[in-house]
Amino acid sequence: MKLFLAMLQFMTRIPVPESWTKDLDFNRSVEGIIWFPLVGFVVGAVATAVYSAALLWSDVYLASACYVLALALITGAFHLDGLADTCDGIFSARKRERMLEIMRDSRLGTNGGLALIFIILFRVLAVAHLASVSQALAPFLLWAAPVASRALMVVLMYRQPYARESGLGNVFIGKVSGKRTMLTLLLGLVLVTLLGQGQASIAFLLTLLFSYCYQRFIHHRLGGQTGDTLGGGNELFELFFILTLL
Repeated sequence: MKLFLAMLQFMTRIPVPESWTKDLDFNRSVEGIIWFPLVGFVVGAVATAVYSAALLWSDVYLASACYVLALALITGAFHLDGLADTCDGIFSARKRERMLEIMRDSRLGTNGGLALIFIILFRVLAVAHLASVSQALAPFLLWAAPVASRALMVVLMYRQPYARESGLGNVFIGKVSGKRTMLTLLLGLVLVTLLGQGQASIAFLLTLLFSYCYQRFIHHRLGGQTGDTLGGGNELFELFFILTLL
């Protein structure tokens, strides 16, 4: 339970008292990877509650925007920042070392800005379309999306080198065992299936394939993964999962 709380504290802005995790060795964080799907479950529950509440007084488009905004606020835009940094570096058309320098730069570039605009735009439109074609099941599918994306982040960690010399991502990348990888994916699939039934299971498996393609693309460009590419992956997996449901 302490590892789960530590992961919730690390990946969200949900207030977890420091006293609940203060005795935990940070180097043990890699053991908490199996709790990533449950972190997504909590995040999805809050965002879906906001979406459902917004539907009571607004139309589906505004409710969809509230859902996307809630996800950003719950995580402190942690993963969106990773996506922007990744796109600034990867699409800079520079050498690997320069790409990594650009990704570390806190300033937002053109590619990162465009990535944020389009990921938010596509997510709002995808959520709205999903809600219009599957009204009864939509809240449960939207709940399942953050579960799937966080479970599939393990694909970017297993047997992947860390592209930098140091950083937070180094706690997970290349240090996740095959057993923990399988447990994480299995738990993610079970939770997604319980929430969204067979439709969500198929979407999860298709997104698993996409996550592997993303992993190979990043590995080819950077020679490994970073914390930014993990965050970027989470955002893309979540969008892809919803798109496959359409």
